[in-house]
Amino acid sequence: MTTDDLLELLRRHLPEIRASLTAAQFSRFQDSVLRLRAAGDDARAVRAALREVRLALRPLPRENELRRKLDQFRGAAPAAVLPDADRLAELIRLLESVDWPTLDPASAEIARAVRDRLLTAPARGPERLTGAAAENPAGAGLIRLSDPERGDRYPDFQFDPDTGEPRPVVQRINRMLLSDQDPWGAADWWLGGNTWLRDAPAALVGQVPDARLTEAAAALLGDGGW
Repeated sequence: MTTDDLLELLRRHLPEIRASLTAAQFSRFQDSVLRLRAAGDDARAVRAALREVRLALRPLPRENELRRKLDQFRGAAPAAVLPDADRLAELIRLLESVDWPTLDPASAEIARAVRDRLLTAPARGPERLTGAAAENPAGAGLIRLSDPERGDRYPDFQFDPDTGEPRPVVQRINRMLLSDQDPWGAADWWLGGNTWLRDAPAALVGQVPDARLTEAAAALLGDGGW
């Protein structure tokens, strides 16, 4: 998959991106595309910008076709890294012309279903956090999901069942996934099916080597590729 292939994919799926991202998420996506333009002919900077594009699109629901296509190519280095300037300029023009309203009913329903699914996973409230995690959960690298009825929830897979302390491998991967900025996307990665691992990563904590979980997260982020 080349960088130009990615740009064409983004252009074709812009309506879905428009419908699925909030204004704040779109702003991050737009910034990542602008960073791609700023990278110029620096292949290393282009790869870094492509990684940011991918991270910016992670809030897309797993049901979204673009999200599925991006997952299909995770970890694959583009055969041609540098983008075509005209193709990139056209995408930026389209992005800058988009008006970002609230989610349409269908997209809002998809987003709500994803959040409801994630909130059904076993989780604990802030009163059960201890030590440094209780003082600063985000700083401790924990995913915090906001439940409109129960308040803040911290998925249980993040904690050692014997000590109640955060699992180091989960903290490390959460930081890789920028869980402080996108907790729902990080939770979706942990709790959703993973073709690389053949199971939900959360179910494999303590069952497979920590390095394998870390490699799976790195594959999602495109380390070694875009």
